[in-house]
Amino acid sequence: MKRDLDALMEARGLDAFVVSGRTYGNPSLVYLLNGAAVTQGIVVKKRGETPVFIHSPIERDEAAASGLLLVNMARYHFTDILRETGDRLKATVELYRRIFADLEVRGNVGFYGMADQGQAYLFLSALAKALPEIRVRGEYDEALLDVARATKDAGEVAQIREVARLTCEVVEETVAFLRRHPVKDETLITDDGAPLTVGRVKEYVFRLLAERRLESPEGFIFAIGRDAGVPHSQGRPDDPIRLGQTIVYDIFPRRAGGYYFDLTRTFCLGYAPPEVEKVYRDVADCLDAVVAEVRVGVEARRLQQVACAFFAGRGYPTIAEHPETEVGFNHLIGHGLGLAIHEEPVFTDVPSNTRTLQPGHVFTVEPGLYDPGKGYGVRLEDVLWIDEAGRVHNLTPLPKELVVEM
Repeated sequence: MKRDLDALMEARGLDAFVVSGRTYGNPSLVYLLNGAAVTQGIVVKKRGETPVFIHSPIERDEAAASGLLLVNMARYHFTDILRETGDRLKATVELYRRIFADLEVRGNVGFYGMADQGQAYLFLSALAKALPEIRVRGEYDEALLDVARATKDAGEVAQIREVARLTCEVVEETVAFLRRHPVKDETLITDDGAPLTVGRVKEYVFRLLAERRLESPEGFIFAIGRDAGVPHSQGRPDDPIRLGQTIVYDIFPRRAGGYYFDLTRTFCLGYAPPEVEKVYRDVADCLDAVVAEVRVGVEARRLQQVACAFFAGRGYPTIAEHPETEVGFNHLIGHGLGLAIHEEPVFTDVPSNTRTLQPGHVFTVEPGLYDPGKGYGVRLEDVLWIDEAGRVHNLTPLPKELVVEM
């Protein structure tokens, strides 16, 4: 949480940190700006002090909504520096020299945000050489802001709950849309007699999202039959919607620039083949078994171990015993959720993953079983939140039903 920033900085030996870049696709900058509708900027935080937001002159009103201390970028005359140096890298180093002198930043400084990797390397190397009073620090795993963002306060969870409510509405209306279509030769058809396709369904879903002011920057999954058996297949637009085939519907929208939600349901229209019924029960039982393990202090990797052991016990291949498998259970059990669709905590089952579940964590639990050769895939996904008292809440208010009656 934001209240942990100073303690995290102290633990990492940081005197200050910088987050910079454009806000789009830059969740750490969005996080520090408290939802202010700006396009870019630089946030500098010294340990024990309020962050400072260095903003564009044309976004001064929007910048005020951040609640941070504000500095207008015009103070540093970057265009003049660029004219004098004739070199953008040198000009950017000089800009930061002026910012750090102005804010009295020195010592160990961490750098975060979004930038081209080669560009960031050149800039930080040049900055470290030009400013001997600054010691550039970076982090590769469990970076400071990733750890802070992993635990959510009540206000953040309220935003996630609202996106959850709207997402469930979209799923329910999608199912109602499917049920309104007549069936001919086991295929749903439109008013003009043509088959209803995955592409037409997706067009409808995007309209539902837009009506609720939700955006889906990474798309969503609506895959049927064989494609449902490939976990991240988003579905082929021309595939017809047929009875009795598994449909994996995995949708992960957000408020513009805000918090994501993530939900998966699997269903068959009209009826389900007996093998699919069994697989569905096994996935649902695995979900319950994993959720039963969730509590403060449990190692995150333990949830992956529980899922793999559960499915192996019921005779399915898993990535624990067969890392290359394309059938059975072949992905992680879940992921953290917040301003990024995938964030801390991470559930990879490796010894170096020493993360433990903590109050404030919001994460998915999404077991699945797949066999594209047999033409099916089944995945169920709920989002859990551990509150500050250690209680576990399911944030997914949507029933699970395999068969949708037509």
